[in-house]
Amino acid sequence: MSLPSNDVMAALAATRFGLGARPGEIDAAKSDPRGFLTAQIRPEGADQPLGGEGSAQRLAEVSDYQMQKRDAKTAGDPKTPAVKDADKALRDQVGDDFLARARLGANTDAGFRERWALFWANHFTVSSTSLGVASVADPFEREAIRPHVFGRFEDLLVASSTHPAMLMYLDQAQSVGPDSKTAQYRRKTANKAGGLNENLAREIMELHTVGVGAGYSQADVTEFARAMTGFSVGRAQDPSPHQFLFRANAHEPGARTVMGKRYPQEGQAQALAVMRDLAASPHTARHVSTKLATHFVSDTPPPALVARLEKTYLDTGGRLDEMARALVAAPEAWDPAPAKFKTPYEFAISTWRAVGAEPSAIGKLAPVLTGLGQKPFSPPSPKGWDDQAQTWCAPDALIKRLRFSEGFAAVVADRLDPNAFAQSALGARLTPPVAKAVARAETRREAVALLLMSPEFQRR
Repeated sequence: MSLPSNDVMAALAATRFGLGARPGEIDAAKSDPRGFLTAQIRPEGADQPLGGEGSAQRLAEVSDYQMQKRDAKTAGDPKTPAVKDADKALRDQVGDDFLARARLGANTDAGFRERWALFWANHFTVSSTSLGVASVADPFEREAIRPHVFGRFEDLLVASSTHPAMLMYLDQAQSVGPDSKTAQYRRKTANKAGGLNENLAREIMELHTVGVGAGYSQADVTEFARAMTGFSVGRAQDPSPHQFLFRANAHEPGARTVMGKRYPQEGQAQALAVMRDLAASPHTARHVSTKLATHFVSDTPPPALVARLEKTYLDTGGRLDEMARALVAAPEAWDPAPAKFKTPYEFAISTWRAVGAEPSAIGKLAPVLTGLGQKPFSPPSPKGWDDQAQTWCAPDALIKRLRFSEGFAAVVADRLDPNAFAQSALGARLTPPVAKAVARAETRREAVALLLMSPEFQRR
């Protein structure tokens, strides 16, 4: 398969592999488009958004807030000014977290590195189903995802599966083995609280590792869930407050058998051994490779590309930096046809990147994304945000994008040369019909809005 010209590849490097071209970015990639991307792969992982707090500090704040709520409810006034202020402070922090992440996306000169990190954050989804989970959605990305995105897949799997955000989101923190010491004590005291929870075990197998076609059974899910009992989050009085804590008394004793293999390990090591084998499975190599090819290249990814990524995964023991290099090296990834349709977040970030700006306030960004169907930190399920065009290109969604584009153009167009703007944003991907439409627009605002709504800008 032959490669397109360097000019086209430079445009693809910025707009397909990256998050959209900033002024001058396509020109910077022209001399060596592949090298421009591989230079963004680094052992220390992805960049961190500015500011933010650790998960332990956030959960301590949530714990204080919940204690205030309980005290206020006991006193007969569940909505005291102090409770309202604490609630607002936590929600403002979550908004600040998302704005910092969006600003990183808008400003970074390593768009491929940021897209790679966002892919893995979506693969290992947590969603703000409660204020507690919302408060640690950003620390989850900072602590469990970004440091590991160019390391071993197994390390990323373990980091995400043991982070408080994931343990809370999928209710793993309360899971108790049926024959554990904790369960025995509860039976003696007629305490019916808690029991075995299979949510995290199921999602690790179905979504994070081997995938639904791997041939595992419900019994395998249950056995894995039993192996994971004890994975929890420390309370204020525990040795590791508001951090991952293995509760040995809640762990189901005995050996487990998952997908035909017996695991005699005791305690925390048992579930980690299962994760190690899941990470090494050829099914996981196929599942992860298919998702990567789908995200970066096409809703129906080329089989040759999937096979190349799969082989890289198996040959390197799941090294994600080598997977990234294999993706960049693959000729199928450089097909000039723009097959992917931007999600609302990608669309919004790419518009700011195109003008060299950033979102100014979460109060302006959040309503836009929510209106377009991608509410901040709120994927609809553990599957994460969908990666298929059909989800995002319905007629009503396109009308909302048009309104956003017109509003955006009204703010920025008067300081832009539309023709130069079109060339800077799309480079060699700018087609003659779009260039002509921009040049013939009656006003600068119309020209900018036309470009933002063009198929070439909406797709990557």
